[in-house]
Amino acid sequence: MNRKISISMALTIAIIAMTVTFSVTMVMARQMFDSTIPSVKEKESMYSKLAEIDKYVRANYYGDIQDATLNDMIGYGYILGIGDKNASYYTAKQYAELLDIQNGNLMGIGVEVTKDSSGYARITKVYDASPASDLGLEVGGYITTIDGAEVKGLTAANVTSRLRGEAGTEVTIGYMAPDGTTAEHTINRSKYSIPSVEYQMLSDSYGYIKIYRFDGTTQSQFSKAVSDLQSRGAKALMFDLRDNEGGLLNVAVNCIDQLVPEGDIVFAEDKNGEKTLLGSSDDSYIDLPMVVLVNKNTASSAELFAASLRQMAGAQLVGNNTYGKGTIQSEPHRMSDGSAVVLTTAKMLTSDGTSFDGTGLQVDVEAAAKSDGSDTTLVPVENDTQVQKALGVAKTMAGATVSNDAAASGESTAESADAQSTVENTDAQSTAEDGQVQQEEQQQESQSTAENTEQGE
Repeated sequence: MNRKISISMALTIAIIAMTVTFSVTMVMARQMFDSTIPSVKEKESMYSKLAEIDKYVRANYYGDIQDATLNDMIGYGYILGIGDKNASYYTAKQYAELLDIQNGNLMGIGVEVTKDSSGYARITKVYDASPASDLGLEVGGYITTIDGAEVKGLTAANVTSRLRGEAGTEVTIGYMAPDGTTAEHTINRSKYSIPSVEYQMLSDSYGYIKIYRFDGTTQSQFSKAVSDLQSRGAKALMFDLRDNEGGLLNVAVNCIDQLVPEGDIVFAEDKNGEKTLLGSSDDSYIDLPMVVLVNKNTASSAELFAASLRQMAGAQLVGNNTYGKGTIQSEPHRMSDGSAVVLTTAKMLTSDGTSFDGTGLQVDVEAAAKSDGSDTTLVPVENDTQVQKALGVAKTMAGATVSNDAAASGESTAESADAQSTVENTDAQSTAEDGQVQQEEQQQESQSTAENTEQGE
């Protein structure tokens, strides 16, 4: 009898379990069905509309349809339609070029250009070991035609695109040298390297590092620059991020890590408000005063670099308020035809949990570029008013760091700037807000002392 009860109970339990499992499965399947059907219907509607347009156009359009171009335009339109202002669609050619840029290599003639009031493409940079360099093209010269076409109707981006191409292919340019002489050159495109970091020592003891972008070459070049300037006795470091639109986030984080004390650097906040730590720094850092030079075109990873140095290392931001792109984009997703898509995946939060998206970073010291209409893109750093302003701030910070008197009196950096400049600026190079320096020299028995006075610092 007991054995029969046990078997009955077992069968009952099995039936109940099967019933519960079936019920749960049916509920889940129904929920999945309910969520899938609208999605399927939406996609069906989208594809049907596209097919309807395609059918009508192919039946009635007078011209020829280039399917490759059409597919790319559909890709552009889809990304535009999602409303993500920082999303991008790259054609196969554009994506291959993007990879070349990120790896520091390009195919072309080796120049950077901008458009000015003349309408021509003025050369602002000639890269070493490039076809343009070998040919003797000069900074300040102009490209007037490309393969016989006038450049006056082209944007700077279009000019750059036409100059680039596969290695070994030819491009013919009309060229006007800075002295006004003209010539026509046929150039074979080839690979050339584009540095992402350049540096030098200013006023004998203040390190200046220009970071053009954060790409695959930046970290090693950046490390070399910082190490070299330190070994040469730099009293402070200035980082120029003007017109740096960002780049690879992990590269920017690694560069920040070299400079700041231990701590969290950047977080990603997803659309549900969940925060994820993306990068942190170890306990090694550079114990020098730091200044970051920024402007309205400083964006994304470059803004993170500036914000992190200010929050974690006490750096001063000099120049103009930044762009305000504080979002994180995905790595390019390569499609089967070689094209690629980039999407915004999260908001970027700095070490203190704040966001600069949409607002940008407010600078600590305003420094306007020349407003007299003169050309500033070819001005060397020694004559660049914003660089010289940053140099003045760096000198003040270095002086405040080493001065016991200023520390004891409790004066702020701004309040002690005049007193410090008299002691520190013995190299006869101080920076005024209007870019002018007044110098008085007094001869004494066997030595001369230069006293510099900073106006309006």
